[in-house]
Amino acid sequence: MRNDEQPAPASGSQAVDRALALLQITGRAVGRGVALSELIAASGLGKPTVRRLMLALIRRGLVEQDGSTRLYHLGEESYVLGILATPRHGLLETAADALVRLAKASGDTAFVSMRRGSDAVCLYREEGAFPIRTHALETGAQHPLGIGAGSLAMLSALPDAEIDALLVDNADRLASDYPNYTAELLRSDVAMTRARGFALNPGRIVAGSWGVGMALRRPDGSVAGALSLAAIESRMQPPRDAELAALLEHEARDIEARLARRMPLTNSPKDL
Repeated sequence: MRNDEQPAPASGSQAVDRALALLQITGRAVGRGVALSELIAASGLGKPTVRRLMLALIRRGLVEQDGSTRLYHLGEESYVLGILATPRHGLLETAADALVRLAKASGDTAFVSMRRGSDAVCLYREEGAFPIRTHALETGAQHPLGIGAGSLAMLSALPDAEIDALLVDNADRLASDYPNYTAELLRSDVAMTRARGFALNPGRIVAGSWGVGMALRRPDGSVAGALSLAAIESRMQPPRDAELAALLEHEARDIEARLARRMPLTNSPKDL
């Protein structure tokens, strides 16, 4: 084989990166499935490459394709891997009882979210007893980091350099899907969150639907997720917003203590 016919040294890892990116895109379409055309558009890869990599994921059971709709879904092996990862990353299981207590104590809707790359995804919501409820955030919903109370709490807990990189990554989505938000506004929100001690969403996503959020950290200080409470505007005014934040902080510290018992400090990738 001539030198110019040999694959680049990084071709193997590049294929893995591309396949995993396609797997993540498929995961974001949970419940509805994703079409080949959507995978091509979202990944920026050519049709033959996407088809080849998706077939590889199908062979491994990580992805499956509906025979009638031709849409791609996460496969059985993805489910098994998720179950196996629960002891280390099962934030919902760790936080479930806290959501019940928060919803009962506040009467409002409690949420637990986690970071997923440059997004925040809502893992679960627990309804409180107050008759007027907010439906601004549903289980499975995803927003760019910084959009919403729990999402803003997570963004604010990150190092400044990482925040800057995320705002660049999400710039196009913010401009097209969240016109009420700009990078400058989010930086201001981060500063206020750090000064205040909790994140506040003053009805920017859905008018009249406010929220407070508190970040959750792993033993190494990295962001594991966030707890948040949402209610109608009149129930989020001072001093009640700070009272709700105190409830969140109490539960957050308990969850972090349990995470520390389940996830002892390990070597980071750079140390390996």
